[in-house]
This record gives sequence, structure tokens and C-alpha cells, in this order.
Amino acid sequence: MTKLIYLDNGATSYPKPEEVYAFMDSFFRDFGVNPGRSGYDMCMETGALVDDTRQKLTDFFGGKDPNRLCFGYNSTDALNLIIFGLLNPGDHAISTTVEHNSVLRPLYHQNQLHGVEVDYVPFDARGFVDPDDIKQKIKANTRLVIVNHASNVIGTVQPVAAIGRICREHGVPFAIDASQSAGKVPIDIDKMNIDVVAFTGHKSLLGPTGIGGLYVREGIDIHHTRAGGTGVRSADRMHLDDYPYRLEYGTGNVMGIAGLHAGLKWIAQKGIDTIHAHEMKLAQMARDGLMALDGVTLHCQDDLTDHISVLSFNVDGMEALDTGTLLDGDYDIACRTGLHCAPLVHEQLGIAENGGSVRIGIGPFNTEDHIKATIEAVSEIADFKKKK
Repeated sequence: MTKLIYLDNGATSYPKPEEVYAFMDSFFRDFGVNPGRSGYDMCMETGALVDDTRQKLTDFFGGKDPNRLCFGYNSTDALNLIIFGLLNPGDHAISTTVEHNSVLRPLYHQNQLHGVEVDYVPFDARGFVDPDDIKQKIKANTRLVIVNHASNVIGTVQPVAAIGRICREHGVPFAIDASQSAGKVPIDIDKMNIDVVAFTGHKSLLGPTGIGGLYVREGIDIHHTRAGGTGVRSADRMHLDDYPYRLEYGTGNVMGIAGLHAGLKWIAQKGIDTIHAHEMKLAQMARDGLMALDGVTLHCQDDLTDHISVLSFNVDGMEALDTGTLLDGDYDIACRTGLHCAPLVHEQLGIAENGGSVRIGIGPFNTEDHIKATIEAVSEIADFKKKK
């Protein structure tokens, strides 16, 4: 493992800061009990950690009411709550072709099972969605616009503030999938005109898997699609309408929340702008090096303005899986290959039938040496392919 160059941070950040490992271990040993279910000291300490993390995330997203920050398993879980909780039969939704299956599949289910009409706006040659294209799709029965803030395939950061302004003018709720962006670029729901943000903890927020959630702006209510225990008002037969209980069900992932708490603290200490600048310096280095190689094609990487540190490429004449297998087996470089759970991106780029793309996801612990080694490895693979 000491030799491994890990460039799959778009899937899950690795390694985590040492502070995250240490805090998760110590907290779970000392206070790993169920919060909010009783009044003994350990329970109260655990509840205080949950409340503090809820406040930190509310501040992180520019929210006002920490009770409207609701924990879940991950962004897929949160996006399902949003899509099934805001759309009803006969409604219309707008999304994009840059989306992950965590948005595409719930929308498809809503369309096929409940008759919800869905329009998908394509991205342009640079990888961006035009807000005016979304505006043209809005109809009288449009009840949701949902957009991937930062692509997990091509790394483009969509103009969500402009999209949100259009939605606000038309009275349409606007939600973003912040799976890739939260922890890499600032998110402010007021300044960006966002109504609901879905996030996951195990990527750039540097927490463990199995924790995420959503923030719901005041004035937006997501109806129940589940019901269960909340630890309060147990005599009520119906699930509670009050936030956060409205969208939280059963015992929460306290261990995950502890890790997320430590990840947020590490980001605050380092500075999100400093982290992003480091990652984008390496992304620019990777982009320049790969683009200079004969027989290597990058996708939507002509300009890294408004990007995160995710790049996708193909070696000409090779399936993505084969390139990734060589990088792993011969060079100890871990990348992601395939469609990356975002099939419409690859279909629009015309590479779906060839197995998708090879994805590099750069994180805060990657170095220039990692990027240099990767460029050299891809160069050797491309040369080998040309000679065959």
C-alpha cells in the first residue's frame, strides 16, 4: 500500500486526515451510544456532538436554521428524499445530462411509475449547462429543477447561482447534488439561490462512508416518504413534521457524524480555498501533461476555469477498463474506469460504447510526484498501444 498512488478521490477520498481517524476512534470508544434517547451523560455528550456537527454544516452551506440540516446515509439517500418528496404524479422536473445515477434513477422511477415528466438539458462542448436552456424548459407544472453542481466525470462546476436565480423568478424549487463540490468549492445557498443541497461525507468533506444528508431552505417542505423512530414524541402515530425529524429516521450514524465533524474541522483549519488551489494546481499539471501526449484524448478539459480536480481521458484504441488495469497492475496507480454512474455524460461524449473513460480524481494528499508518475505511465501505455 505504501507504493500506491491513489487517484480515485472522486469516488471516496483516501487517505483521510489523521485527525479524522483519531477522533472517530476516541469518540466512539467514549461516547458511542444513541443520542437523544435518554438523559444520562454519555447520551448527552453524543447528542451535543450531533448538534454541533449539524450547526457546522449549516454554517458551511450558508444556512440559517440548523434544524433544517438533516442527516442521512449519503447524497444518494438525500437525493431520493428530495426527488420522491417534492414530485407528485403529473408534475414536471428538469435536470441535465451531466447527472449521476443518484439523480437519474430516481427521476426515471418517478417517470415510469408515477407519470412525472422529466426534461434533460445537455451540456455544451466545454461541459457546461446554459441556464437559458433550463429557463426554456420551465412549464406551469414544473415542480423541481435539480442539477449536479460539479461533474464526477468531467469536473465542470455548473453555474448554479444563475440557474437558481431563474428558478427563484419562476417559483420553482431548485436542488443541487453537491456530492463532488462540497469541501472543494464554497456553497452558499442564499447567494446561489439554492433551495435544497444534498451532500455526502465520504468525498471532499473527508469523513467516512455511510454519512451525508441535505439542507432544506426555509419555505421548502419535502413530504414524508418514510416513517419510523425519532426518539422524541413517541406517542405520536404519524411521523413528525418538525425538522430535522421530518427527514431523519431511526438511529443515526453517530460514528459517521463524528468523522464528518473531524473532517469539517480539518477543512476549516486548512482553508477550503487553499485545499482547492492545491488540487487544481495538480489538475492543471495533469491536464497539461496528458494533453501533450500523442494518442490520449481528454474530455472537456480545454480550460480548467470553473472546474474541480476531476479529469477524464481515454487512450486511443483502448477500452477504459484495459487502461485502468494497466495503471493498477503495472504502475500501482489507482484510477476509476467505466461510466462512473453517469451514463448520459458518456453517451453525449460518444464514448459509452467503448467502455466510458478513465477518471483521475485528485485529493488534498496527492503530490506533484504522483502526477508526474501518472503522466509517464499513461505515456508508456499510449506508446505501447501505438506499437501493437
